[in-house]
Amino acid sequence: MQTTTEKPESKNFTKPDEVRQFGNGKVDVVKFGEASVGRAVLQPGWRWSTSVKPIAKTDSCEVCHFQYHISGTLRVRMDDGTEFDCKPGEVSHIPPGHDAWVVGNEPVVVIDFQGMAEYAKKH
Repeated sequence: MQTTTEKPESKNFTKPDEVRQFGNGKVDVVKFGEASVGRAVLQPGWRWSTSVKPIAKTDSCEVCHFQYHISGTLRVRMDDGTEFDCKPGEVSHIPPGHDAWVVGNEPVVVIDFQGMAEYAKKH
């Protein structure tokens, strides 16, 4: 991944460049030139189709995600019906065309290295 940053840089999610909030969740975004990394915190009850779909205005999530899962269980259902769970310690690649939701009572926390530049961004 190439950025337009020419100097070494370090950032912390405690002071994100941008915070996007939506039903039962939020994304903290840090930016390095044109590259963005997001930390999503999704509370029990969060589901893309009810929490983010009204913002995205698409039938399913059309963002490609490349994520490291810190906590909680995220269930993903692709538009073709394929379903799988993402759990702590796992790295996932989730192509466009999916719904997702929190399973159980533990918040899902993920670091997304690909899909957060425009995710849940109100235009």
